[in-house]
Amino acid sequence: MSIFKRLVAWERDLRQSYNTDLSTPENRRRAEIYNLWFDHAVLRKFWTNHYPVAEGVWRSNQPTHARFERLKASGFRSILNLRGAGGAAHYLVEEESCAKLGLTLVNVTLHARFAAPRSDIAALLKAFREIERPFVMHCKSGADRAGFASAIYLMVMEGRSVAEARRMLSLKYMHIRQSKTGVLGYILDLYEARQAETGIGFEDWVMTEYDNMAVQTAFEENFKPRF
Repeated sequence: MSIFKRLVAWERDLRQSYNTDLSTPENRRRAEIYNLWFDHAVLRKFWTNHYPVAEGVWRSNQPTHARFERLKASGFRSILNLRGAGGAAHYLVEEESCAKLGLTLVNVTLHARFAAPRSDIAALLKAFREIERPFVMHCKSGADRAGFASAIYLMVMEGRSVAEARRMLSLKYMHIRQSKTGVLGYILDLYEARQAETGIGFEDWVMTEYDNMAVQTAFEENFKPRF
């Protein structure tokens, strides 16, 4: 094994050793360290990436507990977590914060660097139709998954154009199209071309024509992103 691969493995193992549950004071301490440094919460104390999407709908990066408190005080009712409901420390802390504050937590799984399966987009649309407003949707940085979800919200729930929705994936929100996360914008490009041909709506296109594996393969072959 090369030195580089050993360093990567060491960093991964170290990260996972701190990514633990909240069952004991020591576990909670390690989870707090994980969230602060490995999940970059230290940056999110000052940078929120918090912007409006539509009436009663906002996007942001992963909130800290203090920000959850401010959201509650500002009248927000629900949180749409786009990172999934796994056992990671960041999720357990978020779940605990929302329960304490009376915020409804809704969980959907999207990926920043991989074209979402049809079922995940269907789950997102279901959440949009059922969640109590006002709500904030968030991923880790608020740049990629939050941007993709915001674009879908504008197209499906607000009837906005693809061109307008695509603005949700821009440098303003720290989205870098030239990276592997560019697959999210590529999905919109493919849909826009198909819509121009047939007039099909985004939801119908996803449910009848969209193939996430084919999209991912085409993106990697055509753009060859490096990071």
